[in-house]
Amino acid sequence: MKLVEMVPNFSDGRNKDTITLLENAVKETQDAKLLDTEMDYDHNRSVITIVVTLERAAGLAYRLIQIASENIDMGTHTGAHPRFGATDVMPFIPLEDTTMDECVKISHEVGKLVGEKLGIPVFMYANSALSPERTSLENIRNKSFQIEQLRESIGSGRYIPDYGPSIVGSAGATIIGARDILVAWNIYLNTDNIHVGRKIASAIRGRDGGFAYVKSLALFIQEKKMVQISMNLVNYRKNPLYRIFQAVKAEASRYGISIAGSEFIGMVPREALVESFNYYMMSDLKNNNVLDFHAGKI
Repeated sequence: MKLVEMVPNFSDGRNKDTITLLENAVKETQDAKLLDTEMDYDHNRSVITIVVTLERAAGLAYRLIQIASENIDMGTHTGAHPRFGATDVMPFIPLEDTTMDECVKISHEVGKLVGEKLGIPVFMYANSALSPERTSLENIRNKSFQIEQLRESIGSGRYIPDYGPSIVGSAGATIIGARDILVAWNIYLNTDNIHVGRKIASAIRGRDGGFAYVKSLALFIQEKKMVQISMNLVNYRKNPLYRIFQAVKAEASRYGISIAGSEFIGMVPREALVESFNYYMMSDLKNNNVLDFHAGKI
């Protein structure tokens, strides 16, 4: 049985009824398993993690995009995270014996259906990109170019959809593609200074000379009154979690700021966590911080 992981990002982190409709669609699909749901109020965004058989993946993806388009109005949407549409991103990730080429094929099947039947503009990205510049998600949608800018630019220059009309309706646009496993990770800083946050995000960002496989931006999270370094780690093996955490800690300390905490969005490969656990365990042992299970302390 060939399996695919789907991690759709929906532009609603506040209406539980809408997310329940999406979860139920997964639960009602044969050979599909709902693994995790993350709702973020400030981002106004939800991420659902699903494992499904290869043969059911396209049908489920189309159904989820359809439900989101009927229940999320991008004309009134606000949130801290960059967004293009009701279903902002629909990635397909090959698992076990499934190949990347198979996921690319599925992604284009879904993109064509969504464009033709739902009338939603579709931009293909990552391994499914039809042009080199669309391989990177941030070249399509980013903090400076979101749905408001897309409404004015769609149909011209770099913003001609791969599928669907050059019209942005209430569901916005959708970005679809096949990619490898990534880790979505947020680190919170004990500061409300977004200017410092942007400097730290830039210091670790691959395109700015930081970690090659890290994509990052700084966001102010109103609910926590803190700056968040929001990251996508597109290769956790080459850029391990602990190295990135230590780098953020070091950069923050330059400004007299400490790390308040961190969180993962969606699922994380066990290998990535074990590697970081081992790093910090060895660091403690070298510093003679021996773990005393009986006393419950280090």
